[in-house]
Amino acid sequence: MRAIAVDGKALRGSRTATTPYVTLLAAMDHAGHVLTQRQVADKSNEIPAFQPLLDSIDLTGTVITADALHTQHAHGTYLRTHGAHYIAQVKANHPSLCDRVRRLPWREITLDHHDRTRAHHRLEVRRLKTVAFAHLDYPDARQALQVVRWRRDFTSGKLTVERVYLITSLPPGTATGPQLADWIRGHWKIENLLHHVRDRTFREGDSKIHVGRLPRIMASLRNLAIGVHRQDSHTNIAAALRHTARDCRRSLTALGLTG
Repeated sequence: MRAIAVDGKALRGSRTATTPYVTLLAAMDHAGHVLTQRQVADKSNEIPAFQPLLDSIDLTGTVITADALHTQHAHGTYLRTHGAHYIAQVKANHPSLCDRVRRLPWREITLDHHDRTRAHHRLEVRRLKTVAFAHLDYPDARQALQVVRWRRDFTSGKLTVERVYLITSLPPGTATGPQLADWIRGHWKIENLLHHVRDRTFREGDSKIHVGRLPRIMASLRNLAIGVHRQDSHTNIAAALRHTARDCRRSLTALGLTG
């Protein structure tokens, strides 16, 4: 199943004395390719832009991941109607739903997946538990999930423990524990593979372009450059840009415009 992450990003530099900054909502597959992007209306938020954003994508057989802001009944109904499954975070913005999932007897539930990584001067341990849930007040919700993350910083020695609760329309047995854990963790690739690259490599936050649709157009061009380089198997976008800049013909070759 194809996993698609949905998340928003504010273009801070587009703000002026009379207009707010532009916010863009994007859908990116977990491999790092932007599929569609939509500008959030002024004086609004990401929620009304969710369904129009995904209308341009064939959602059949996909798994949509998003943060807790998009854990909305209307979104769940929309995704299931269009043949997609969801993995939705549950937080305090839905107090009744969050309380019901949080109070499940998690101590008695069998562990489904466990992994341990050491990187960036820290040790991280993640544990996933899943439980079938037949009567949950959310469209087609079939399972509740608990992710517990332990992080120990080797420099400071500080230990942090975080518990995250989610719900999914995937029936029990449709995906394994490792697959569910990979999709949950993979959602944040939209931050690392897209938003971080646009900010650090393209310095998007420093751009003062604010006239009309130009902020969205420039962000779309950055998405295009990132996607083209990823299709050419480049993992370091900054290095790929430097390589392409050394010869004007290389960009044309990457776009398939030369023989």
